Amino acid sequence: MKNELDLSACAYGDVIGKEFSLVILPWGATEPHNYHLPYLTDSILSYELALEAADEALASGVRAMVLPSVNLGSQNPGQRELPFCIHARYETQYYILRDIVASLHYQGMRKLLIVNGHGGNSFKNMIRDLAVDYPDFLIAVCEWFRLTDNSSILEIKGEHADELETSVMLHYHPELVDMDKAGSGATKSSALKTLNEGLIWIPRNWKDISSDSGVGDPRKSTAEKGKLIAEKVVAKLTEIIIDLGKAN
Repeated sequence: MKNELDLSACAYGDVIGKEFSLVILPWGATEPHNYHLPYLTDSILSYELALEAADEALASGVRAMVLPSVNLGSQNPGQRELPFCIHARYETQYYILRDIVASLHYQGMRKLLIVNGHGGNSFKNMIRDLAVDYPDFLIAVCEWFRLTDNSSILEIKGEHADELETSVMLHYHPELVDMDKAGSGATKSSALKTLNEGLIWIPRNWKDISSDSGVGDPRKSTAEKGKLIAEKVVAKLTEIIIDLGKAN
């Protein structure tokens, strides 16, 4: 059944004659994730979680199509200098989203959920702009890594290529993870006191804060932890999909 909800795998014949309540767009980035995770980690995890949740929602009568992941994310200074890290400007991301919405709207779709897996992406202004042009098209966004409290499962707090992302990747794709190569993910704090306190925001220079591109120690990651986290996230995502799918 998952093939019929996965545009990366299904055929035209699988969707003809079926009604879809919602379209799901996983969105990630192309960037280094320490030494042990693939560049497309954010896209892969958003896609896998979205697909599993869409499959769960189908049992409640909500049919949602999961589109292929968008692999273009916004990057900090110090990241885009790293080999094969791709920085996508606001305009680039906006035009991609705009064209997806325009296509879906023309086909009669009216609801889109973006499942974001990259902390550098921000869609709110894009969605506000598109709401002007497509007032009858609902666009919602969530960040899967913020949907659940995983503090009882994880041992080390992190942010990028950390215990969270590594554990969930070990659950879904252990063949893509090489824990023998994992760096410590050690970071340096800023000299700005107000930045450390969260009173201001500036784009951090990644080369200044991380030596291996990671932020957070991944070395206590396990597939078992990843399974527990994925189950919690999928439950929340399923709830979101059903809520949006049944909304009038």
